[in-house]
Amino acid sequence: MSTHHTLSVLVENKPGVLARVSGLFSRRGFNIESLAVGPTEHADISRMTIVVVVDQLPLEQVTKQLNKLVNVIKIVELDAAQSVQRELLLVKVRADAAVRSAVLELAQLFRAKVVDVGTETVTIEATGTADKLSALLKVLEPYGIREMVQSGMVAVGRGPRSITGTALRSLDRSA
Repeated sequence: MSTHHTLSVLVENKPGVLARVSGLFSRRGFNIESLAVGPTEHADISRMTIVVVVDQLPLEQVTKQLNKLVNVIKIVELDAAQSVQRELLLVKVRADAAVRSAVLELAQLFRAKVVDVGTETVTIEATGTADKLSALLKVLEPYGIREMVQSGMVAVGRGPRSITGTALRSLDRSA
């Protein structure tokens, strides 16, 4: 049975690494549901948060192949209960004078932030789980969504441990 898996992949911050990692998933015929890449607290390391829907056995095979890539430092599967997972949504909604207060109320209800106001539209910024953002979009839809963009998921494990810190210690030993 296929399920959602969230992988936190630490990689060297070098050109071409994203293409090699995503290519590995593509060659196996896996669709990446969500992908977010950005710097970490260490300038030479980037973190890729990859959400993929696959069976456990093929996931293990891909993980082993990812570990063989020279620029991959560490891979951790993040359990939803043991991690903080968020996405970012920017949505431009039709909000003329007649409906503006209702749209602003909905934004407040979802703890979203109004980041731009025009004469005909309001742009709202929201962060949260995919379910929360879907619910927000559903209630805003009747007003008219003019434009939207949603980031991939970013995630970090709960508690004091850091996968970046343990990865750096293992890099120092291998150098």
